[in-house]
Amino acid sequence: MNTTRREFLTRGASGAVGALFLDSLLAEQAEAASQIRFRLASEQFGLDCAASRRVGLDGIEIGVDGPAPRLAIADPAVRRRYKESVKEAGLAVSSLVMHFLCDYPLHSEPDAPAWLEQAIDAAADLGATSILLPFFGKADVKAGPGFKTEKLKTTEVRMLAKRLNAAAPRAATAGVTLGIECTLSAAQYTELLGHMERKGFGVYYDIGNALVGEMDIADDILTLKDRICCFHFKDGDGYLGEGKIAMTDVAKAIRAIDYRGWIVLETPCPSRNPEADYKRNVQYVRKLMA
Repeated sequence: MNTTRREFLTRGASGAVGALFLDSLLAEQAEAASQIRFRLASEQFGLDCAASRRVGLDGIEIGVDGPAPRLAIADPAVRRRYKESVKEAGLAVSSLVMHFLCDYPLHSEPDAPAWLEQAIDAAADLGATSILLPFFGKADVKAGPGFKTEKLKTTEVRMLAKRLNAAAPRAATAGVTLGIECTLSAAQYTELLGHMERKGFGVYYDIGNALVGEMDIADDILTLKDRICCFHFKDGDGYLGEGKIAMTDVAKAIRAIDYRGWIVLETPCPSRNPEADYKRNVQYVRKLMA
């Protein structure tokens, strides 16, 4: 993971990444309980595909590595190994994440448009539905320090919008959503997305980041609605449901917007036993969202 982003995450929570996918059980029963599927970035955080399946996860989130003129994930042989591993374990590749963009910002790096194209093509080949684009550290688009800064950087946002708009047709054709993860409020996310073509973009909403930023998490979710393409779940340094986030309110808001996507567990391992801790968090979220 990018160092700058890791340093940020340790203020809320750090550790492995997993995820769950919410899908309706029956179209005619919109109020019915959703099916939950999880994903885990096992290549970076200690659980392989078999272990991911054992703890109840349904998919993995894959890092693209980099920076390099040609990303590792652009290699067909690399993608083939991923596809073989997830198929054998009965998992899915839910998403890709471009961690290194925190140090090599999408709005300023000359190679960034090519990186994004490679990631989109790779996501399509792997069956992933979204790509996480992080904006922390050097890539931060807020005009001032701290979480309460209201203004965005004009020049950076303009260039970011130009590059993302150029990638939008490719992403739309691939069926891939470009998910922006920042320390922004719902109003700021809306402003940022207003500079871009609507189709092909979304918010990768991290409830842990929102807690650190003292945002109203449930209200943000209700405001952003279908602009949310993915969630990160984490809550401090412990297990989900035992921190400061009102998880019941979060779950209620997610159900209220009829969300049907992936939820990424970016949770720490308090016991230092990844399988046991993931299993505990998986069971908690399944019960929470039931």
